[in-house]
Amino acid sequence: MKNLFFLVSGVVLGSWISWPGIFNLENWECFNEIVENSRNEKISIKAILEVSPKYFFKGVPDSKISQFRIVSDACFR
Repeated sequence: MKNLFFLVSGVVLGSWISWPGIFNLENWECFNEIVENSRNEKISIKAILEVSPKYFFKGVPDSKISQFRIVSDACFR
């Protein structure tokens, strides 16, 4: 039980340090909006500006974790 507590608190604290706005509901609305617009092929300017130029030169990452990180950086920071 103690290990589970430390695991959960570590994940929560690590997420908050990486993305300070992760616990703000307005930022989650931004996240959902970008995901919905990307399904309709409408990508927001905010998401495009958050992408590192190396992704444009190397190509769009195929892994879901990389895509999640890009969208999270756009909304939670």
